[in-house]
Amino acid sequence: MNTAYLLTGGNMGVRQDYLQQAQQLLGTHCGTIRRASAIYETAAWGNTGQASFLNQALELETSLNAKQLIRRVLKLEKMMGRVREEKYGPRIIDIDILLFNHEKYQYSFLNVPHPEMQNRRFVLVPLAEIAPGFFHPVLEKTITELLAICPDTLGVHKWQP
Repeated sequence: MNTAYLLTGGNMGVRQDYLQQAQQLLGTHCGTIRRASAIYETAAWGNTGQASFLNQALELETSLNAKQLIRRVLKLEKMMGRVREEKYGPRIIDIDILLFNHEKYQYSFLNVPHPEMQNRRFVLVPLAEIAPGFFHPVLEKTITELLAICPDTLGVHKWQP
């Protein structure tokens, strides 16, 4: 079995419902959700003129390899109504593969570890909740260590419904 760490997020519609739907679909079509962080809210990153995002980190146990997983993830996003129109634009759902075992991949459609995760507090805060000691296979630091030195200054707060 493989272990993948994912980040789900979105800023359109009833955001928490989309996160819950994504978690259910991932569990049904991709493997078993072993751990889930709290839901966190943060201002939009990259394109700041839009609604704030909710994000959640998930630990997924899967028999799929990384290529199979990204293909399924993209299908699930599409099934949920995701339309890719604008980079960093508003979205119903976004599902990123952050880490896959301790492996490294560079494909045109998938980079693992996620190449920008160390620069984004909205990724590291929820990920540190469920995998604080996970060792980043490229940067050779734990998630907790990466969070401590993250240059991102956006506030990330536990979401209260």
